[in-house]
Amino acid sequence: MLLNVNGEERTFRGAADTPLLWVLRDALGLKGTKYGCGVGVCGSCIVLIDGEPRHACTSRVDEVSGKSVVTIEGFARKPEHPVIQAWIAEQVPQCGYCHPAQVLTAAWLLGRHPHPSDAEIDNALSPVLCRCGSYPRIRRAVRRAAEMLAGKARHSPCSTAALCALPAAGPGDAEGYVFNPWVRIARDGTITVVIDRSEMGQGAITGLAMLAAEELEADLDRIRVEYAPAADEYSNALLGEQMTGGSTSIRSAWKTLREAGASARVRLIAAAAKAWGVKRVECHAERGEVVHGTSGRRIGYGTLAAIAVTQPAPRRVLLKSPQEFRLIGRSLPRIEVPDLVLGRAIYAIDVTRPGLLHAVLARSPSFGGRVASYDASEALRVPGVRNVIEIGGAVAVIADDVPAALKGRDALKIDWNIKDACTLDSDAIRNRLIAALERRGSAARDEGDAARALKQASHVVEALYETPYLAHATMEPMNCIAEVRDDGCDIWVGTQAQEGAQRRTMDLTGLPRERVRVHTTYLGGGFGRRLESDFVAEAVQVARIARRPVQVLWTRADDMRHDFYRPASVTAFRAGIDARGAVIAWLQRVAGPGLALDGIDMPYAIANVREVHINDDPGVPTGAWRSVGASQNAYTIECFVDELAAATEKDPLAFRLALLKRAPHYRAVLELAADRAGWDRTLPEGRSRGIAVYRCFGSWVAQVAEVSVAEKGALRVERVVCAADCGTLINPDAAAAQMEGGIIFGLSAALHGRITLHHGAVMQSSFEDYPLVTMRDAPEIEVHFVNSRHAPGGVGEPGVPPIAPAVANAVFAATGRRIRRLPLFAPAES
Repeated sequence: MLLNVNGEERTFRGAADTPLLWVLRDALGLKGTKYGCGVGVCGSCIVLIDGEPRHACTSRVDEVSGKSVVTIEGFARKPEHPVIQAWIAEQVPQCGYCHPAQVLTAAWLLGRHPHPSDAEIDNALSPVLCRCGSYPRIRRAVRRAAEMLAGKARHSPCSTAALCALPAAGPGDAEGYVFNPWVRIARDGTITVVIDRSEMGQGAITGLAMLAAEELEADLDRIRVEYAPAADEYSNALLGEQMTGGSTSIRSAWKTLREAGASARVRLIAAAAKAWGVKRVECHAERGEVVHGTSGRRIGYGTLAAIAVTQPAPRRVLLKSPQEFRLIGRSLPRIEVPDLVLGRAIYAIDVTRPGLLHAVLARSPSFGGRVASYDASEALRVPGVRNVIEIGGAVAVIADDVPAALKGRDALKIDWNIKDACTLDSDAIRNRLIAALERRGSAARDEGDAARALKQASHVVEALYETPYLAHATMEPMNCIAEVRDDGCDIWVGTQAQEGAQRRTMDLTGLPRERVRVHTTYLGGGFGRRLESDFVAEAVQVARIARRPVQVLWTRADDMRHDFYRPASVTAFRAGIDARGAVIAWLQRVAGPGLALDGIDMPYAIANVREVHINDDPGVPTGAWRSVGASQNAYTIECFVDELAAATEKDPLAFRLALLKRAPHYRAVLELAADRAGWDRTLPEGRSRGIAVYRCFGSWVAQVAEVSVAEKGALRVERVVCAADCGTLINPDAAAAQMEGGIIFGLSAALHGRITLHHGAVMQSSFEDYPLVTMRDAPEIEVHFVNSRHAPGGVGEPGVPPIAPAVANAVFAATGRRIRRLPLFAPAES
């Protein structure tokens, strides 16, 4: 049938009921349209059909024959369009996976409403979910684009030039001379910085490039980047292997990449001095050239590279002082943003290989279940299905394309053996964890004598807090391409753990390390989920049997029901208050799987403190989730601190500050957040504030949440003011974006997030029953940073933990109700 796509006539000869999404992506190679859910809920697949935004995943191809279809590739042919320019100017994307759909929807809105109200912006863009939480910047970009269209905003067109990932090059290669594992310089002066961390929206590409460029004395417009292979030299010094997590991308490279840039600079200066026959001390580097101070002669890095690479590398280099920084500390445009806006960034799901097959797996609905038997006869009758195989307790359907694989899986008949599987329900897990609190446990902190102080207290405050299992719900579901041959294996994957993926592949194939190559792509969200390699193992096993390249794709339901979840936990508090109103004892008992016992930070000056951990794992798979245990322990601790403030009839801010006299970092962010939020000012009727502070991953963050609560209990977070001390900021605007995104991410969990189980099976399957905050739900957010010259702290995760307690504390201020069980919108918590 004939299709009109981006103004061109295209022919499709497949089944009439094929979803338009897969026609665009696989038949026509237009990868900017993304798969996110397959059921028309997330909006990542939105294209313009006859000028209207429509979900490509639920539009049959025969329904659009004869209609005009515009994808991001077609829209991007006009890079001067105000929406594109505004998106780049506001540095909107984080992981970028949803932004082709966001851009198309914004363009449609402005075509219909050239001067949209905020309500119109929210209503138009809410159907497109952004897991990274870039909503505040989307709003600003739409406003800016509207002003551009009206001629009210002056602007210089933003460059849409983008990075290129180059193949590895050795000394003397046309693509560059290798100075060290991170820096390569080509003859034309282009500098390639090898990025040894994964880019999943945290701005690692640009931040790491800035570290090298700062000491190399090069501007970012001369920098290109490529992802590093899995190799020892790229190990994360803070985590012990090559991986991206724990907000360590910048922290782990703070010294390493600057030294790499400085070492290359020293060799370039040495080469220039040798060529000119002058002393090295007479030369200096600036903006990609070496300059002889006396004569003013200049020579570019590209010209020097061949000679410089032969100069001995210095054993030690002198790094710049903060006063000398030219790039670090400036809000520079991120290198990767144009690619993300225009749909040119390549995620694992976008990779193609000659002869590529597609596979989906049927997995046990209950954790730990295995295949007892299966009947593949109907599946094999589906056109396009090539094979059905059993691997690792699951059944894989291998087909020519994704729709055929999905139809084949639907036709499978499987009997599951769940004899040894987890059969618990959510209520049983909750009761189990509460019962575990009665066990002795192990003391993680024991100062003074909390038991004795509690007995002597005039008043004891007690509370039980509960947090649920949570899914990562990255917008790009898990997927991986594997190509297994006798002489080696290549995998293309969006992973946070290159060495982990390589190691898992080695175990499955028996291949030596040097023959297993990991090709890292952009990640459509990570949040800790892609630290796991289960989906990599599936692709390798299927490809090994198929003897062809195979892409294993998880559907949204697969992704939701077979995650490594943030664990559930329960926390029991007892605090003693003396006759003068002073807190003299703090007893905290936490029960849950191991990760729930992580990230506990109680900084308040209380003489008698006891913290007890009870490790109890009900058998649900758990894994690192953005900010790990800090995400739930901040909620319990900071809400209970608010309870103590109320019990002593003190202002929540003043109460905290009085107990933090010897904790200057906490005080600084609390005072800054409170000041910018107008803590002492009276709010309009119907609004209330709550406050919280927490330290994790080397940073301190305080947040003030302003909420409105309607008569029927409807809650809306109107405004959040965030203050953070993250040490030296490499790119302040990128750091602010991470705080904004962390707040939205944490807000989704606080308001809605909950994974429930029945007979060991997860009940949620899509964003309909695991809702996220949308554009219309997103508050106005302000981010402020404490000036600091300390080494960098984390920025990707520390913005998450304080938002839940800040909102819960604001709800108490508004209603007098303490919500001690998340999510805040759970019916049982009314």
